[in-house]
Amino acid sequence: MDNRLKVREIYLSLQGEGTRTGLPCVLVRLAGCNLACNWCDTTEAQAPDTGEAMTLDAILAAVAALNCRRVELTGGEPMEQCATPALLARFCDAGYETLIETNGSLPIADIDPRVIRIVDIKCPASGEADSFLWTNLDALRPSDELKFVLAGRADFDYARDTIRERALIGRCEIIFSPIPTSLTPADLSRWILDDGLDVRLGLQLHKIIWPDAEGGV
Repeated sequence: MDNRLKVREIYLSLQGEGTRTGLPCVLVRLAGCNLACNWCDTTEAQAPDTGEAMTLDAILAAVAALNCRRVELTGGEPMEQCATPALLARFCDAGYETLIETNGSLPIADIDPRVIRIVDIKCPASGEADSFLWTNLDALRPSDELKFVLAGRADFDYARDTIRERALIGRCEIIFSPIPTSLTPADLSRWILDDGLDVRLGLQLHKIIWPDAEGGV
C-alpha cells in the first residue's frame, strides 16, 4: 500500500467549528474531493493534483514541528485516500487528540476508534443531498459529531426531519451551521428554539477572526 498522501497544506490555527471551537489545532488539509458542494469554501482543495505527495513520516514531522497536542485531518475529502486510516492511527499513537472531518459519503467504520469523527450530512442546497452513506450512522459513538450545513429553511426542515426520523438525538453531538450569505445565525437560532431541537448552533470562528484568510492564521 502506498503510504503517501496528497497534502494541500498543514498549518496551526484555532479550531473553527464543532465542540472544540476555539482550541489550538493543527489542520492537515488533504487534496481531492469526490463531491462538489454548491457552497464549498475550500474549492482550492477539490482537485487531487493541487496537493504535494508526502509520506506519513513527513506529515508527522511537520505536525510535530507546530507544537500542538491536537490535530485534525480535513480536506477535500480525506477518506478518498487509502493511507488516511494509517495516518490517523499514527497520530493517535503519538499522543495527539485526533479528529477527522469527512463528508459522510465514504465508509468510516475502519477509522481507529480513538479518532473523533466529525461527519457531514449534506442538505439539499448543497447539491449533494443523495451522497450520504447511511450505514455510517451505525459507526458513530457519543464522542463523534454530526454536522448539517444549512442554507435556508428547506435545509433546516430536511435536517430536523432527518434527526427525528433516524433518532439521532443522543447518539452523538449534532451541530447546525448556517451559510452566512443566505441564513443568519439569529434566524437559525429561532428555528432551533421554536422546534425544540436539542442541537448545537455552530458558527465558523475562524471566519470571524480572519474573514479574509483562506485558512487560519
